[in-house]
Amino acid sequence: MRNLRPALFVALLWCASALPSSGGPVTVTILHTNDLHAHVEPVAYRGGELGGYARHAALVARFRASDPNPVLLCAGDTFQGTLAFNVYEGLADLAIMNVMGYQAMTLGNHEFDRGPAVLARFAALARFPLLAANLDLADEPSLAGVVKPSAVLEVGGERLGIVGAVPPDLQSISSPGPTVRLLDLESSVQAAVDALTAAGVDKVILLSHLGYRDDLALAPRLRGVDVIVGGHSHTLLGAVPHLPQPAGEYPTVVQDRDGHTVLVVQAWEWGKVLGRIQVSFDEAGRVAGWDQAGPVPVDASVPEDPTVKSLVAAFERPLAAARDRVVGHTAGGIARTRVTARHAESPMANVVADAMLAATAAAGSVAAFVNIGGVRAGIEPGPITYGQAVTVQPFANTLVQIDLTGAELKEILEETLGNLPGSAAGLLCPSRGTSYVIDLAKPAGQRVRDLVVAGLPVAADARYRITVPSFIAAGGDGHARVAQLAGRRYDTGLVDVDALVEYLKANDPTEGRLEGRVTVVGLPQAGEEGGAGASSSPPVAS
Repeated sequence: MRNLRPALFVALLWCASALPSSGGPVTVTILHTNDLHAHVEPVAYRGGELGGYARHAALVARFRASDPNPVLLCAGDTFQGTLAFNVYEGLADLAIMNVMGYQAMTLGNHEFDRGPAVLARFAALARFPLLAANLDLADEPSLAGVVKPSAVLEVGGERLGIVGAVPPDLQSISSPGPTVRLLDLESSVQAAVDALTAAGVDKVILLSHLGYRDDLALAPRLRGVDVIVGGHSHTLLGAVPHLPQPAGEYPTVVQDRDGHTVLVVQAWEWGKVLGRIQVSFDEAGRVAGWDQAGPVPVDASVPEDPTVKSLVAAFERPLAAARDRVVGHTAGGIARTRVTARHAESPMANVVADAMLAATAAAGSVAAFVNIGGVRAGIEPGPITYGQAVTVQPFANTLVQIDLTGAELKEILEETLGNLPGSAAGLLCPSRGTSYVIDLAKPAGQRVRDLVVAGLPVAADARYRITVPSFIAAGGDGHARVAQLAGRRYDTGLVDVDALVEYLKANDPTEGRLEGRVTVVGLPQAGEEGGAGASSSPPVAS
């Protein structure tokens, strides 16, 4: 009997821990980042600089010392965006995140850009849980059991549930492969929340890589989520001096299915700000209050943490010679202007498309098209370095030539316009001499008109050779029609960033501008749905 007592004691402890907790009032400080995209060092911004892990680490240490019950979370897309990622495939970021003590991360779409194997290596070395409730990984052994729907953190004597969510269109905007399957977003997230509730966890954060607008749309369909910490749309929330106009309040306050408060936050991009919000929960685990401080700029006024600074330097030192090599110049800068209401193009995308055509014209291409979401940055005035070129074109897509008819080209351009003006995901920007008009007054499938290729109106039965990134050729960003043209394509093997670099060298200095290559007409007038008060800049999924 004496030998049974230890086992019985352990069993009683287990049962007690499995019982629902009564909970209690507590204040939690949520520190959060999203869409860092491998920007381990500061980035240039309006004559100064923002971001960098060393300054982030200093801010996190400061708030851990001063704020009640801090937790540090990442809302996805640590992968992809700089030369550091191309070389280290996320391991440089991971080493720093481990040192900083991140406590949970949801997967973003770009975590899958190099396939499951690269993500699995990242996951194996992470000292924090990777989350995604809406993934079925049963057929992907490298990730099954590694990526979880949720995690529970002990905070201030209370349990805090964290649920992850990836974009539902993951298969079309990244490269997860056939063994990674998506589950219904709403039901899978709710199931993960319900499982936490059943375990007695009554304070829940949804760590989302869905985008700000999708977060706002999802919150009222769920119950039991208190805070949504978001990413994917690179959204700045809350008025911050000297930063761009915010897309909304920080936090944005909405209600769930039961009418309870849900706080929605996001922290822009590239580590330019650190998200910080203090949330008070009542005895029932519901949001009782929050502070109004908003995100914190990670600028030059923030001292750098010496340990993390040394770690960043160790990773960056081998890259310096290649990264700092000057490949061109620009007097006025080349803006990565998001799609505007009447000009669905960007100066940087125009330059990229021109570079793609220049690299493949000798092989017969008469036009090139780049997906606007694949152009990741603009270029500041002054010398252009190789590192900046990689930041613009970080995905290492190859250039693919496709032979098609004028009618097929029109179908391809039509395919992803159904969501305009609300979303520009998948929209294709052409090279110089090629243009088209998007008429939003027409029904989906009939919106492209006045299509011109190489300076001449397109004939439906004429044949054309065009160049696109390999991501689009494989059907990415919703371009299933392109993928169907498998028998009429040639992968040149030329990498997009190499084509851009050669173009910058040959056209030094380079200037980018809006040229009316893609014009939008038929927009709703003021007073109509989507008119006055609607955003004039449809978002691009990132």
